[in-house]
Amino acid sequence: MADLSGVSDIVVVKIGSSTLVDDAGAVDHDFIADLCAQIVELRNMGKRVVVVSSGAAAAGMERLGFDRRPTDMPSLQACAACGQAALTEVYAGVLAKQGIACGQVLLTRRDVVDREGYLNARNTFERLLELGVVPVVNENDTVSVAEFAFGDNDMLGAIVATLIGADLYIIMSDIDGFYTANPQVDPNAKLLERVESITEGTMAMAGGAGSSVGTGGMATKLRAARALLAAGIPTVICQGRKPGVLAQVVRGERVGTRFEAPYGSSHESPRKLWIGLAEVPRGTLTLDQGACAAVIKRGASVLPVGVIATEGAYAAGDVVNVVTPEGTLIGRGIVRYSSDEMVRVRGLKLDVIARFMPEKDGQPAIHRDELLVF
Repeated sequence: MADLSGVSDIVVVKIGSSTLVDDAGAVDHDFIADLCAQIVELRNMGKRVVVVSSGAAAAGMERLGFDRRPTDMPSLQACAACGQAALTEVYAGVLAKQGIACGQVLLTRRDVVDREGYLNARNTFERLLELGVVPVVNENDTVSVAEFAFGDNDMLGAIVATLIGADLYIIMSDIDGFYTANPQVDPNAKLLERVESITEGTMAMAGGAGSSVGTGGMATKLRAARALLAAGIPTVICQGRKPGVLAQVVRGERVGTRFEAPYGSSHESPRKLWIGLAEVPRGTLTLDQGACAAVIKRGASVLPVGVIATEGAYAAGDVVNVVTPEGTLIGRGIVRYSSDEMVRVRGLKLDVIARFMPEKDGQPAIHRDELLVF
């Protein structure tokens, strides 16, 4: 079986609920027909396409007769169960007219947290693409629980993109791209055509969710784009209902906002990407300013002496978030101390720690080889 890491021209397309439904909140069949026609166009350009589609809950609401999104989990999961079937039927029916098979892939974070599960999912995508199938991916909301939920399909799409070694990730949204401010309330907001790094200031420009049928907002899209900057995979946020937008993005035309690191930038390893994107963080380490600079600018490991606070209950070997004193996420990695041990060693130098914990002699809090820096 071929190694997907060497295969080019794989495009992951994510469609948000607000783009997929019409003004009445029902799934827009005409839009899906147009979307599938664009997918066929990409395939004719030699691209392999994976679709990450929101809209199952909206489709289920329509099928079950709800006039608004339920707030209780059983009803939401019932909508998801009925909606997944309805949504897949629409995609499969339209693509079948073009002689293209459609495959449904439902994931929870539990499926990719385990390294073996991660690789099994990768192999499934690989085989589907080899067979010429268009995988339609969504979170398995019927069984997902909060601990193992992706939270939004923007990040699910980013995980799928890294999983299969995609060349491009396109987020079809209800907005033209990323603006300097919310264009709905600020007439001076300007569309940014290209972003090469995502800083704390960049994140501050993002607002909350903009739709009653969706769960994501610009902040979730920026988090996904930030992860893919580390992976070396360009992300484009664009107006999903713009005619022919997918081909325009793939051809490199000036559409939406393109997030891409400068040419020649280093990319993180697949293992680090798995640690940072797929694993569920069990706690948080807050670093002082000096430690943050060492990690970000000099590629250093996280040392206990630079840790000023620890949150959560975690064991050695668990994944934790790494944040600045202001709470900005700068990385995620495998911690080598338990939370109880970290309370004892934070702020101390390694030689001091070795005096009362000789088994930890020379151990950083997180080794650089096991740390994904965003």
